[in-house]
Amino acid sequence: MAVTASAPLPRLSLREIEDQRLDVLVKGLPPGASLRLGDVGKQGWNVLTGDMPMPLAVIRESVLKANSAWMSAFSTANDLKIAPHGKTTMAPQLFDLQIADGAWAITVATMQQLAVARHFGVKRVILANQPVGRQEIAACFEALREPGFELYCLADSVAGVGLLAQAAKGQAGANPLRIFVEIGFMGGRTGARTREEALAVARAVAGAPGLRLAGFECFEGLHSDTAGADRLLGEVVAVAAAAEGEGLLGAEPMVLSAGGTSLFDRVGEAFNAAAFKRPIVKVLRSGCYLTHDSTAYSAAFRRITLETSLKLPPGGLEPALEVWAYVQSRPERGRSLLTVGKRDISFDSGMPVPLRWYRPGGAMKRPESMPAGHTVLGLNDQHCHLGTPEESPLQVGDMVAFGIGHPCTTFDKWAVLMLVDDDWTVTGAIRTFF
Repeated sequence: MAVTASAPLPRLSLREIEDQRLDVLVKGLPPGASLRLGDVGKQGWNVLTGDMPMPLAVIRESVLKANSAWMSAFSTANDLKIAPHGKTTMAPQLFDLQIADGAWAITVATMQQLAVARHFGVKRVILANQPVGRQEIAACFEALREPGFELYCLADSVAGVGLLAQAAKGQAGANPLRIFVEIGFMGGRTGARTREEALAVARAVAGAPGLRLAGFECFEGLHSDTAGADRLLGEVVAVAAAAEGEGLLGAEPMVLSAGGTSLFDRVGEAFNAAAFKRPIVKVLRSGCYLTHDSTAYSAAFRRITLETSLKLPPGGLEPALEVWAYVQSRPERGRSLLTVGKRDISFDSGMPVPLRWYRPGGAMKRPESMPAGHTVLGLNDQHCHLGTPEESPLQVGDMVAFGIGHPCTTFDKWAVLMLVDDDWTVTGAIRTFF
């Protein structure tokens, strides 16, 4: 199937994942388990009855689907496209959910991630990096031999464009490597630091056979304030306008793109305010919205709801990803030890947040909110040090559900995560490919 800049993506082929065999070598599977991944949801397993060992990563299916639908509705209402960053989950089953909800592309960062996306049938990919090595560049042009496949990548220097242009000389066919000129800022990551440098890159791309100047982009997420993000997004618009004035772009719509997970309101407002003579595709590359989190992204979303002038659909983003553990020991006053650690849950953007607790086999019908005063003090490889007030109800053997920060670095610790319903009964399994 051929795709164009406005065409929807076809759904993915997931049978290979459904047919994969799982057993006790996979973290989170109960002793003696040996079954197809596609049969996990048929076992009747329940987190609260202790049917699976802990730690255990689960995704609440109803929240997951609501988050995906909310971002789809938000994008549509504000004339934006979403190209979610696949590196967040590296789960083709979740890529497919995002595609079903209208994703314009899937974004990746490495050649392995590109290979995973292609293997399961993604037909439009943004490689949000500039390929520079021989193997990396060759993989890009090999991908373009696939009928109906579109690949976008970044460039921030004339030297980098030269490497791509040299490889393009030996490529026959009409499917070009589409390039976004990347705009950066002092002290940030990659990206041209000045408007003049960015325009020089755009001219180099436009003059190279086999390459196509497709648009302009940035990653604004490293800015700690909205003012810094606004300045960077303004530079993207300014460079795009100058390139349009020079006639550097071809017949396809010009793409403007930005990261957009914690500042997607600023991206939408900046791009929607820009005026061009040609059609524009405005692309967010948010990835973490799908499961959201209980720390930084939750705070960022609260700011968005208070400040944005964009249209917000009913509802909102909520945390869908949890990691469950047992209270293993209460060896001293003010401290409990739980069976989860750095090998199981993210800690790079803040410590996990204890959300709920549950006592198996007791009188509790459902998990209850964790009382105030319980705070994660630190993590070892396989242990969590939980600050525990004197009046805490926790006992050895109780279960605790932790909310996470930065979904990327929780997903990459699990080959399989369990989908659960609102009663924490397992409805399926999600396979990752890190």
